[in-house]
Amino acid sequence: MESSVRRGRRGEAFAAAYLESVGWRILDRNWRDGPREIDLVILRNGVVAFVEVKARTDGCAGSTLEAIHAGKRREIERAARRWIRERAPEHPGVHTLRFDAVGVRILGRDRAEIRHVQGAWWTGE
Repeated sequence: MESSVRRGRRGEAFAAAYLESVGWRILDRNWRDGPREIDLVILRNGVVAFVEVKARTDGCAGSTLEAIHAGKRREIERAARRWIRERAPEHPGVHTLRFDAVGVRILGRDRAEIRHVQGAWWTGE
């Protein structure tokens, strides 16, 4: 049985490959702010999205996106504020920041269903 960490990393790899295939550029993977982590930071057409990836295997119950609870969203928002302070100046022309979610249902070694939810939530500020 695959560990949740390994499944998560595989899910992130599937998500990154999909996002790149539809024109997004990966700016950062697993960007950390202390104990907080942003799975992917992506850029396309002046939009930077902070992406939380949730992966499930075919036999797992529940929606992949239901797992992004309010506490997790707050952690990502806090890390995103730091990313903006430190890294956004490197990317002039960015006019929109948002939070996206990618649900990955792993169907096999090389197959997955991907669901990209743009603007999955908004910051509480």
